[in-house]
Amino acid sequence: MKRLLRRRDFLSAAKGRFVPKAGVLLQARDRHDTDTARVGFTCTKKLGNAVMRNRIRRRLKEAARLALPGVARDGFDYVLIGREASATRSFEDLQNDIISAVSKLHAAPHAGDTRTRP
Repeated sequence: MKRLLRRRDFLSAAKGRFVPKAGVLLQARDRHDTDTARVGFTCTKKLGNAVMRNRIRRRLKEAARLALPGVARDGFDYVLIGREASATRSFEDLQNDIISAVSKLHAAPHAGDTRTRP
């Protein structure tokens, strides 16, 4: 799975659909191609200092590395945004949050908490 590194890719994903979960907020967009899925990670300064944000980002990276290969679809960009609970949530719950968010996103056009941005 490739990484999102450019700001414009993160901004494009922010305009797509999103699914909030307790441990993570998932944003996604369909690139309409057959290239492999790409994933990006971010945390806001509201979560704490650089040490805390990096800890949350590392936890998200490892959880995504283990969880996404089974549920991610080719041609999609995914952005995982850390939340306050990402630091204290058990690692298994964090993985389950990612799996259920991606599954809900792909399940139906407007299922549950999945919303589109204007």
